[in-house]
Amino acid sequence: MFGYIVTYPEALSQERQQRFKAMYCGLCRTLRKRHGFLTSSTLSYDLTFLALLLNALYEPGERTARERCIANPAKQHDYVLTPVMDYVADMNIALAYHKCRDDWYDDKNPISAGEAALLRRAYRSVEKTYPRRCDAIENWLVQIHGWERDNVLKIDLPINATGRMLAELFVWPEQHAFVQELQAIGDGLGRFVYFMDAYDDLPGDVRRGSYNPLKPLRDREDYEQLCKMAMMAMVADAADAFERLPILMDADIIRNVLYSGVWSKYAYIQNKRGGQNKGA
Repeated sequence: MFGYIVTYPEALSQERQQRFKAMYCGLCRTLRKRHGFLTSSTLSYDLTFLALLLNALYEPGERTARERCIANPAKQHDYVLTPVMDYVADMNIALAYHKCRDDWYDDKNPISAGEAALLRRAYRSVEKTYPRRCDAIENWLVQIHGWERDNVLKIDLPINATGRMLAELFVWPEQHAFVQELQAIGDGLGRFVYFMDAYDDLPGDVRRGSYNPLKPLRDREDYEQLCKMAMMAMVADAADAFERLPILMDADIIRNVLYSGVWSKYAYIQNKRGGQNKGA
């Protein structure tokens, strides 16, 4: 959904990159099996990270195999299946469905409306199983749309709402000793991805006259430093919560994401803007 929770491949060995990719492929396979072939196109690395995290925390057992698929028809590739993937695949459907509806709300793009219609049946199934999670996503979007409609330019409101929503989705199962840590990881990453998205979109939103809660801050002399420090604090909250978990399996990949990968988009933005931002 967000596209910011990714690995930094340059700091991972080829073997560990393949491990992350095998988790991605397993989640893709799970999506196809649970919700139909077309739904696999909605998969993101963000949800692969969640599958990796939950699998590393609970170590419920996993199965590795090889297959060819439509994305890689000429070559077999590894995939990993674990019990956590059913839950993560369902959350992927819930987020993807509401993203399509949100895109339709923002742009009235008929393609987005069509994609939402294709996902509706799968979403209704997920909604029956996880009503609280789906309510959290729906309530989050209602709040976001309200602030957009009323042009409420207070960045704390949408970033905190996004944090609360993702905190809800990161907890599985609902009753477990590590609920607070999982919520804190989801909350920190949720706040980060909303802020990063607003930061990335700001120049275009200013040109178009579109809503962006960072607009009141853009003329501050310390704007760039302020944004970077705020995002660093959000990621630090997620990383601190992760370090409190008793995780050994795939800890190197998870740390790669939290300490390096999430900054890939920031580095891209800086390069795209020619490195001319003050304080970057």
